[in-house]
Amino acid sequence: TPAARPRSPLRNQKDLPVRQPSPAVVFPALLAAAAVATPLAFLLRELVDAPPEAVARAFSRPGTWIQVLNTLKLTLAVTASALVLGVSTAFAITRLRLGGEKLWWLAATLPLAVPSYVAGIAWVDLTPLRGFTGSWLVLVLATTPYVTLPAAAAFRRADRSYEHVARTLGYGPVRSFATMTLPQIAPAAGAGALLVALYSIAEFGVVAIMRYSTLTTAVQQAFSGSFNRSLAVVLSVILVAMALVAVVGERIVRRPVVTTRAGDDANAPIVLPGWARAAVSAALAAVFIAAVMVPLTAFLLRLGLSVAENEVEWARMFRAAGATLALGFGGAFIATVMALPISILAARHRGRVVGSLETVTFLGHGLPGIVIGLSMVYFALAFAPGLYQTTTLLVIAYGIMFVPKAMGSARSAIAQVPTSYEDVARTLGRSPRQVWAEVTAKIAWPGITAGALIVAVTIMKELPATLMMRPIGTDTLATRLWQLTDIQAYGAAAPYALLLIAAATIPALALARSPEGQPR
Repeated sequence: TPAARPRSPLRNQKDLPVRQPSPAVVFPALLAAAAVATPLAFLLRELVDAPPEAVARAFSRPGTWIQVLNTLKLTLAVTASALVLGVSTAFAITRLRLGGEKLWWLAATLPLAVPSYVAGIAWVDLTPLRGFTGSWLVLVLATTPYVTLPAAAAFRRADRSYEHVARTLGYGPVRSFATMTLPQIAPAAGAGALLVALYSIAEFGVVAIMRYSTLTTAVQQAFSGSFNRSLAVVLSVILVAMALVAVVGERIVRRPVVTTRAGDDANAPIVLPGWARAAVSAALAAVFIAAVMVPLTAFLLRLGLSVAENEVEWARMFRAAGATLALGFGGAFIATVMALPISILAARHRGRVVGSLETVTFLGHGLPGIVIGLSMVYFALAFAPGLYQTTTLLVIAYGIMFVPKAMGSARSAIAQVPTSYEDVARTLGRSPRQVWAEVTAKIAWPGITAGALIVAVTIMKELPATLMMRPIGTDTLATRLWQLTDIQAYGAAAPYALLLIAAATIPALALARSPEGQPR
């Protein structure tokens, strides 16, 4: 029996040193949180202005609670599945010697390039899957990289020497991993799972294609179909409440973690027997085929018919591709700039103010794109009419929508930079700004860049807000694809789907080549 218990790398919140945040960080964080809260302010104003009897009818409507249960069931199932699959994939590509590790890393990253609604169209076209099962499968395949990427980065930074110490004290391999390594990657995996949950709560395209009734489809129908504004507002408030539960739950579970890098020998990959290596490789390949090859196959088959029948809109399609890339990288830049000050506060400080800023930042991500689009249009007309129907407003809206995606990776990367490095730099006479530029940002930059690339990919695939806010005459690949599939012109839509995947592959490949999370 071991006489001592190994010290876990996990620390309690009370163990963190109390550091006073710099006003140079707090002020930009407050401005960013205020911008992100714009849709929430719009929603609360609409709720207050709505007739009380209409609000009561919306809450008592039987369909409302069916849609609530459907949304909850789908969100919980997708989040749990993506968490298990994402952590397992991250472990396989960083800790196991499979052969061709870089190819497996690429295979784990590329599903980001496939829009969920494109995958949904393909699965509907090729299989009888519909309803909850179809929505669950497509969303798990589409969102698992949000867990895999930060978890893989955390696995690389985690120190396995803790496991070795635990083994010498009598712990088995599973218990050593669960108590020593899992706590080190839990914050990153939890941040990814939170993004998956918020993505699932606000998802529209897949559930609409699969004919699965959720709150987001009901909000879309209420705003654009039946024009029942009160119902749409009530349903959106319920979505915000769900997002709040997800954000608070992640913050309760999350703990700060301290990591120290061990030598390469301590973190050497695990060599599996031949049969086990083949089984793991087959499982990874199956996920890649389902997430990437099925949609590609479906639309390549359609492409042949489209070319033969001369249905390809070449000029319009390439203009849409240029707009998609420009909006994607522009929105990613705005989102990353807004996310950085809040990420620094969340990674380095604690307290109600920091927690409130972080919570507000994530809440907007649970809103349907149509609600965010309406709020931005309202505020533009009220306070800056010159921005209405401009790409500038659309890029700002993207930044507001996807700050949480940039923040998740940035916060985890900054949190895993040892504070002792910063303390040493301060004792050498460096100012806080120099410490950030020369120490923290330099070490955390790969994670921050990874978050920006994830945002760029996501923006390229965004649909509801883009449909509402794009300037007249401006197409993106996503909006034109949706227009064509909406009238069942699948042959004409195929080139747009394939080009959208190709455009989103550019940042996805950059992400795969990033040192953050790369297998050795």
